[in-house]
Amino acid sequence: MPTQLNKDARFLSAVLSASDDCIKVIGLDGTLEFMSEGGQRVMEVQDFEKIRGCPWVQFWQGDGHADAEAALAAARAGRSYRFQGPADTAAGNPRYWDVQVSPIVGPDGKPEAILSVSRDITQMHAGEERYRLLAGELNHRIKNLLAMVSGIVNQSMRGSNEPLDMVKRRVSDRLQALAAAQDVLMMASRHGADLRQLVEVVLSPHRSGERLAVDGPSVTLSSKCALAMALALHELGTNAVKYGALSQDGGHVDVSWSNQGGEFHFRWQESGGPPVTAPQRRGFGSQMIEKVLGSYLGGTAKIDFAPDGIILSLDAPTAALSES
Repeated sequence: MPTQLNKDARFLSAVLSASDDCIKVIGLDGTLEFMSEGGQRVMEVQDFEKIRGCPWVQFWQGDGHADAEAALAAARAGRSYRFQGPADTAAGNPRYWDVQVSPIVGPDGKPEAILSVSRDITQMHAGEERYRLLAGELNHRIKNLLAMVSGIVNQSMRGSNEPLDMVKRRVSDRLQALAAAQDVLMMASRHGADLRQLVEVVLSPHRSGERLAVDGPSVTLSSKCALAMALALHELGTNAVKYGALSQDGGHVDVSWSNQGGEFHFRWQESGGPPVTAPQRRGFGSQMIEKVLGSYLGGTAKIDFAPDGIILSLDAPTAALSES
């Protein structure tokens, strides 16, 4: 009949084989003496004999190497130690591990070997990294948005002799333009928004038949640049409807851009509207477009109050479009 000792040995062998934890025995000198069958599976070890006797710390990279050294020192002193760090499998595939290291105590009460149990937490670690990236991106976008909102309110209220209700309505319209831009950003990837989609969304309230033409290649804007562009488009569109080319029949607006040789060129050109005269005082819209838009996109923006219709020209390096 099988002895209890044999049963216990078979039970232990089955547990070690079934477990996805990498269970190892390490000598006090830090060399690898044993690795469980399940551990060899998750570590992608084909032949344990080829790595038996290797220094355990050599498997660890970066901060994990220092933690592994500290873990061995703690175990030799009779203490447990836990850390997380990166280590490649025997096949060279990167993994991230949660590691518990403990002393194996002999009959005399002193450590005679070291037990290491490593659990693969690669997916969990990757999820935490994605969360940190998304949280950082959200924080960055909120700061950009609040800065833009603050600028809108301050500029709209400053030096205005208009009735308060009219000022409030103008602020509300501008904030709605920002909200539209945010909708585009949310639908896009976290890396930014497509310029054509942004133009279509922000100018959709002003489109009437073929009076507004949009033409340009695919261009991706960072969240910061997209917010500035959305507000500029809103100002231009609103002005065109109230006073410019879209305020009367026969008026037309051409929106176009190009992106070649590392240079981005954007143009808004009105025609067929009432004769244009340069204003005596620059309002919020023209100040915002020339200063903020040019600054946010790392280039220069200029409004030309040509008699036949307002023209906005924006020139910026392509690389600046993706800067956050």
